[in-house]
Amino acid sequence: MEADELSQQKGNKSRINVEIYGQQYSVVGDESTSHIRMVAAIVDDKMRELNARNPSLDTSRLAVLTAVNVIHDYIKLKEAHEKLKESMTHKGME
Repeated sequence: MEADELSQQKGNKSRINVEIYGQQYSVVGDESTSHIRMVAAIVDDKMRELNARNPSLDTSRLAVLTAVNVIHDYIKLKEAHEKLKESMTHKGME
């Protein structure tokens, strides 16, 4: 993943060019350019990791598999966060 250093900030929006899995993308977001770069790097890393295990997948299927894996991880973290919050509430720590 490489990021184009010529990023633009308009109001609260950041626009940056990033490379994910060999393709250039122009990404616009409310977060900092460093955050957008980090997100792009994680997506790129995940796609490459999954491609190493599934080399016969085309890019579209690889992208969908990446999305499924990332959302799976997100749901697991969200569930763990909720359990931690409940545990803290029951112990009067919140």
